[in-house]
Amino acid sequence: MRELGSLPGDPSGAVALVTLADVAALAGVSLATASRALNGSKNRRVAEELRERVVEAAKRLDYAPNPNAQAVARGRTDSVGLVMHDIADPYFSSIASGVIAGAEEQGLAVTIATTGRRPGAELEYVARLRRQRARAIVLVGSRMSDQVATARLVEEFEAYVEGGGRVAAITQPVLPVDTLAIENRAGAMALAQALVDLGHQDFAVLAGDPAVLTSQDRLAGFRDGLRKAGTRLARENVLRAAFTRDGGYEAMKRLIARAPDVSCVFAVNDVMAVGAMAALREAGLVAGRDVAIAGFDDIETLRDVTPALSTVGVPLRELGLRAIELALRESGTPTEVIRVAGRVQLRESTPPANGNTLASVLRAKEAQAVG
Repeated sequence: MRELGSLPGDPSGAVALVTLADVAALAGVSLATASRALNGSKNRRVAEELRERVVEAAKRLDYAPNPNAQAVARGRTDSVGLVMHDIADPYFSSIASGVIAGAEEQGLAVTIATTGRRPGAELEYVARLRRQRARAIVLVGSRMSDQVATARLVEEFEAYVEGGGRVAAITQPVLPVDTLAIENRAGAMALAQALVDLGHQDFAVLAGDPAVLTSQDRLAGFRDGLRKAGTRLARENVLRAAFTRDGGYEAMKRLIARAPDVSCVFAVNDVMAVGAMAALREAGLVAGRDVAIAGFDDIETLRDVTPALSTVGVPLRELGLRAIELALRESGTPTEVIRVAGRVQLRESTPPANGNTLASVLRAKEAQAVG
């Protein structure tokens, strides 16, 4: 075995910063070989004799490899990218807690990017994570009906996977990646049938932007369930608003102003339902007594609202854990779509129909005020 050369020195006795070039010179190898020996390489291996020589030189020089250089050489870092719409929304924060817990079990850190539902923001963040060589990416959030944006996102994912990355998504199954797809349509259909079984016949729906596929699916499923149960949803009783708590509040205020004969309101997610309940309180009405209300998601942090909210339960934290598990599988493993069913949870916010409708309750309040 070839002897190592002498250590680099400074006649003045000052300690010089040790670089990879110093290690290469001491080991008598090229800079590229030293880099591959210490940082690893996706495509090139170093002979064991050379690797040992470089490692010994690094030890003698007390050289610390640059973690960023290692990441570049290996094509990955010790971080996972999590891209979602709004971390302040309890739906997304519940999923994020699962992703973070799963990553920590693997000794990985999570970089969270929130899009604020801005068009093109997902693509921007995915591209940035690809350039930073994140080990894996988890994407959470409904797809939009914009086919051009979806196609560009697919291209970015394909480039990332080609470079050795892996992606898991919690969304509709429209991307060529491992996907956890919530059965939004089936869950909403089951909820509609359960509400009709409670005696409700007249409904309103607080729906999100029609471009949001989750909102489309849940509205369509609810219509299907009502139709199957022998009733229908009037077109004018579908109110569009932002897919947020404030959107639910604003839509419910519009519904109260119209005062239709509806006994039950379905908000297409729990946070919209909470906003709707706030609008009811502001109008002097009581959810579950004057009008029934239901949501979708069963967000754990919202289970303490009063009255307890009827909803379709989805295991949000478990989805996050499963997503990180899928994202960290070996590169090249075939992708799959896993369907996640929801479960109807009937609580105090949707008691059996009692003859009240939004219109009748508001008329009674008006008559009482006049009297």
